[in-house]
Amino acid sequence: MAKKIQAIRGMNDILPEQSAIWQYLEGTVANLLKRYSYQEIRTPIVEQTALFKRSIGEVTDIVEKEMYTFDDRNGDSLTLRPEGTASCVRACEEHGLLYNQIQRLWYFGPMFRHERPQKGRYRQFHQIGVETFGMNGPDVDAELIMLSARLWKELGIYDSVTLELNSLGSSEARAEYKEALVAFLSERKDQLDEDSQRRLSTNPMRILDSKDPNTQALLDGAPVFEDYIDQESKDHFEQLCAMLDAAGIAYKLNSRLVRGLDYYCKTVFEWTTTELGAQGTVCAGGRYDGLVEQLGGRATPAVGFAMGIERLILMLETLDAVPDSVTNKPQIFIAAVGEGMAAHGLLLGEMLREQTTLRTQMHCGGGSFKNQIKKADKSGADIALIIGESEAANGEVSVKFMREARDQITMAQSELVAFLQSAIN
Repeated sequence: MAKKIQAIRGMNDILPEQSAIWQYLEGTVANLLKRYSYQEIRTPIVEQTALFKRSIGEVTDIVEKEMYTFDDRNGDSLTLRPEGTASCVRACEEHGLLYNQIQRLWYFGPMFRHERPQKGRYRQFHQIGVETFGMNGPDVDAELIMLSARLWKELGIYDSVTLELNSLGSSEARAEYKEALVAFLSERKDQLDEDSQRRLSTNPMRILDSKDPNTQALLDGAPVFEDYIDQESKDHFEQLCAMLDAAGIAYKLNSRLVRGLDYYCKTVFEWTTTELGAQGTVCAGGRYDGLVEQLGGRATPAVGFAMGIERLILMLETLDAVPDSVTNKPQIFIAAVGEGMAAHGLLLGEMLREQTTLRTQMHCGGGSFKNQIKKADKSGADIALIIGESEAANGEVSVKFMREARDQITMAQSELVAFLQSAIN
């Protein structure tokens, strides 16, 4: 017997019993974004490797360790996208959507990073991203945070998330601060954890986000970024906080919140939770005003965020926040019993799908009445519709209640739609 082929580690199948929750979450997000007048954009999964090296930064963990990169048959270096912002910027610039224009966009799809798989974090993971272009002020930063807050409310998880907020200032302010931070930490390099020692020469700002308790204790004496931030960024951040205060959105200021990608500036934020253990971030984003120019376009203000679908679904399940109505199970099961009855059952099913939105499943493959009713029960349907020779001859259908202690009834097929719509909520 040939050896079975299994999925690649960290790249998971989404099985039918799980897909209903995915559809619920995706539909909730898509409907909310439509109400905010955001438009969907879809980009390829594979991009030129240079796109991510230039946007994310060549000395980041993502580019150095985690990207799925390969040479295609023409010898070009290609990469499975590890995040969505760079692809969105590339597409907008390529198709002339940015210069002197305002865009509010969103996307959904798989991303790829070769990380150590763990609960809620996989090598193929899915993100919903929201990106805006052409708006300088803090009002659009606030809109994005308000949008995400409304999503948590609609999903029923608002009380289980915390908004953390910071400003990274201008690129010039960050450069001055990096210099001071590196000088401070270089004198104490032997006290840093291994990851932080490596980052000291590559991406020192990420050390602020270290989870190592000894490193965090050491940082208590480090230079404070607030002493280096430029006045424009301070004003921007103060106005943003005032808008959030007016909207009644609580937040926690976190001066060590940085973000793992090089292109962020000014506002950065994360929605975190204690419900998922160590993997506590469910949504993160910020402003990246320099990225479009960095990728060859004209300077364009931009701000956005991304959320991991797997983590959100895990959170919904952990908090038991998935509505009972979220299911792919049929509501109606049609059992056609007897020679030549399958055609009648199929036509009955088509009539119901034409005139109602009820989830209807037709039994195919024949079988006895008892066998078909067993399958109706196993399907989870509320009602089984039975059509046999007698029902077909008289234009009737028998109705069997699968989840209620009610007697089976027979009625005219012409009365069926009105009956089912009142019987099934």
